[in-house]
Amino acid sequence: MPRFAALLAGLLLLAAGFAAADPVCIDGSHQGLDYTACRATGGQDVRLFHTAPDGQTYGSFDRINQTLASQGRQLVFAMNAGMYHPDRRPVGLLIEDGVERMRLITAEGPGNFGLLPNGVFCVTGTGFAVIESRSFGRDRPACRHATQSGPMALIGGAPHPRFLADSASRYLRNGVGVTRDGGTAVFVITRDRVNFAEFAAILRDGLGLWDALYFDGNVSRLHAPDLGRDDFGFPMGPVVGLVGPLDPQG
Repeated sequence: MPRFAALLAGLLLLAAGFAAADPVCIDGSHQGLDYTACRATGGQDVRLFHTAPDGQTYGSFDRINQTLASQGRQLVFAMNAGMYHPDRRPVGLLIEDGVERMRLITAEGPGNFGLLPNGVFCVTGTGFAVIESRSFGRDRPACRHATQSGPMALIGGAPHPRFLADSASRYLRNGVGVTRDGGTAVFVITRDRVNFAEFAAILRDGLGLWDALYFDGNVSRLHAPDLGRDDFGFPMGPVVGLVGPLDPQG
């Protein structure tokens, strides 16, 4: 994987003062395209959020934090995590704390979600995986949390075969990639408008990731308090976040 060793060294340097397992969010740039990346390592408390205890959709980072605060917890970072219908129901598979909120969809269809191959981001007890949806359906792993989206951005280190380098379709895009061993997940949101090919290049060549899944474009939002970011907008569907202890200083 090109530049993986350099990336890991860079993340550790940027995380100076933190333990190796601690999360870190960084601002970076690849070939003049700016992005923000947040890292989680296997065994950390990464969750999907969709349905609040009252049965309503969370919809915002603030509402998730309000629920977590009652448990003495808070979001360390979070972003929107997959496409959803106007009523905010997920388009594809969603597993939230072991509960399947929506089934797996494997048919080709319109829009980015149906641009096969699409995939599933899976959180297990020890690590992470991004798995092509039909492969996931044939040999389903034990995911504590999972979200389906599309298209896949990287498949075994290669960009999606239908990505075009000269595409004029540019948006702020976000997604998640995992290292080849599944021990690290990196959640990425661009700060420049990029096409799919440029997004894949950031994930592979800029961040050294192996398999990656596109979450969304234009709707993309990030909550990263350490970087002073708490993006807002219309209510969201699925959200993925790293959870940590509540800061007693607020």
